[in-house]
Amino acid sequence: MALIQWYPGHISKAERQLKEQLKRVDVVLEVRDARIPLASHHPQLKDWIGDKPRILILNREDMITNTLKQEWQEWFKNEGENPFFTNAKDGKGVKAINKASQGCGVEVNKKRQSRGMLPRPVRAVVIGFPNVGKSALINRLLNRKIVASARKAGVTRQLQWVRISKDIELLDAPGIIPLKLENQDDALKLAICEDIGEAAYENQEVAQKFVDLLVNLGTEYVLKERYGLDPLDLTGEEFIFKLAQTKYQNDQERVARQILQDFRKGYLGKVSLEYPPIEAK
Repeated sequence: MALIQWYPGHISKAERQLKEQLKRVDVVLEVRDARIPLASHHPQLKDWIGDKPRILILNREDMITNTLKQEWQEWFKNEGENPFFTNAKDGKGVKAINKASQGCGVEVNKKRQSRGMLPRPVRAVVIGFPNVGKSALINRLLNRKIVASARKAGVTRQLQWVRISKDIELLDAPGIIPLKLENQDDALKLAICEDIGEAAYENQEVAQKFVDLLVNLGTEYVLKERYGLDPLDLTGEEFIFKLAQTKYQNDQERVARQILQDFRKGYLGKVSLEYPPIEAK
């Protein structure tokens, strides 16, 4: 499979600006995709933010099962994290983010008061891969559409501060991805979930690997239910080929796009691409 790499110019510029602005920020809201909570974590984030408070947000909770949500909650808790689950599209879970951010502001202003300084709004930044729902989350926090939001990577192209209330100022940053995607398994999951730009990959290759991944995870039945073809004894390549033969006039590109879009829009049901790692005893 061809290497998946994507680093458009606006991301390089935004990353430089973000690092400069981080000095002014009190709390970091890290947004990840609930379908791939590990693959959608930026490996350099902790180095950038140091000991600043971080609120971990797993967005698109509506696209995973409640059971899996509880399993992730437990796993992250064991890792010393307290994830907030949201569906930024309909606003579910957003009030808790607001409250947690304001809680960080209380600490900031206690410190300012002790130095004889006046209180000010808490400064938060929203960071995450492209298309994980950062802008939709900000619009929900604001209760109005103030930043551009769409279901594709690379819509936000510059940093902007927005005032949420007298208590919070928020920095909306473009999706940030590593200069080089070292882990190609993670890169594949990002491509399947549309959390990197389409220019980074070939639809047919990604769709084939998606079928293989579902078979490996034991959730290939969603494909059989949707398309009437059982992928269990087929490779992903064979599945795409056969489906194209039987239903799509031999158009494999159309099949690949259809399968990926069906997954991204939730038509395959609540399908996750990652599960909490099981620690070896």
